[in-house]
Amino acid sequence: MSTEQRKHALTEGDRPVHQDVAYEPTDVRVSPILRFLIALGIMVVLSYIVTIGIYKGLKSFWASTYAPPPPSRLTATPEPPPEPRLQAMPGHRVDPQQDLRDKVRADTEANEKLGWLDEKAGLAQIPVSDAMKIIAEKGLPVVATPPAETK
Repeated sequence: MSTEQRKHALTEGDRPVHQDVAYEPTDVRVSPILRFLIALGIMVVLSYIVTIGIYKGLKSFWASTYAPPPPSRLTATPEPPPEPRLQAMPGHRVDPQQDLRDKVRADTEANEKLGWLDEKAGLAQIPVSDAMKIIAEKGLPVVATPPAETK
């Protein structure tokens, strides 16, 4: 590579002229490029036509062989599942929150009830809080251990 400055002269059209640079107007031929672009365009159009033909053929094939699926089990008025059902499901007419409130109230009343279960046998029902106080004062009754099994 040389570091010398090259001398150039300006000719008509203000183009620099170098001693070692040449331009040949016949270096690039446009006709092969144009032929390639025309052939490429024709191939794109033909591939589009072939694709449309395949699409229409498959569409008619599937239309002739398609069998609709059987109707689903859901009808206009679905049947509810058999009892017992989950609460708050369609067809269940009981409010689950109200059902829980009723259950808690019934359990609380049963735990606070005082009365005889069987007066002849001496079985009475007392509130749970009173039973807990009695057990805390007297303790639990002693249960006899069963005899060990021998093999």
